[in-house]
Amino acid sequence: MSAAVGTFSASKEIGFNKNETKNEELRDNKDKKFVDDEAENNNDHHEDGDHHNESEHDEEDDAKLKSDKELDLGPQFSLKEQLEKDKDDESLRRWKEQLLGSVDMSAVGESKEPEVKILSLSILCPGRSDIIMPIPFASKPKSSLFILREGSRHRLKFSFIVSNNIVSGLKYTNTVWKTGVRVDNTKLMLGTFSPQKEPYTYELEEETTPSGLFARGSYSARTKFVDDDGKAYLDVSYHFEIQKNWPSRP
Repeated sequence: MSAAVGTFSASKEIGFNKNETKNEELRDNKDKKFVDDEAENNNDHHEDGDHHNESEHDEEDDAKLKSDKELDLGPQFSLKEQLEKDKDDESLRRWKEQLLGSVDMSAVGESKEPEVKILSLSILCPGRSDIIMPIPFASKPKSSLFILREGSRHRLKFSFIVSNNIVSGLKYTNTVWKTGVRVDNTKLMLGTFSPQKEPYTYELEEETTPSGLFARGSYSARTKFVDDDGKAYLDVSYHFEIQKNWPSRP
């Protein structure tokens, strides 16, 4: 089975394996701005405390989402059990195939819980080598994971594998802070995915880094991939920089 490849753009018209999916991009535009000179001068003093507070707010949101999802749904079955149940009923079999789409049985396990493994995260910049972010992330406090040039165009590319069961409502979120102030908060609904051995690969819409004196400097970020139940498959925090020029090539 071939891998699914997609690009999220303004059209947002994407479907997967005949599953009913909904793609939407929600941006908190009122927070998409950069701090003034006073915040710039207080960079090191405020960043850790305010970033910690923002992380606490994120964790509270995650806990609330999980609480809202904890309903009594009755007995649950693994995907394999669902597919094998009533397999002699032709009409039910066809209905399940239509509902679930094309499922790679070799990627289906006995577990009732889906598993999503993020294989790669990279930043694509025209005319530059891809910036590959290591997974798992190395823990290096205050060390910048990568550097971007101000005013440069870039897009995020990632790939992942789904196994065991269908994952519903997979979502990508990315929050960025500068001097303790949240300057960007991206939430992107990716959709619902069936298990398969081949990875799903996607490129997000192209963006441009901000430019100017106050845009330069160090940023902290938190990237997450979560599903409808609030289960996180990747939750990483890191630092990066925006500089006037690209760093010298090694």
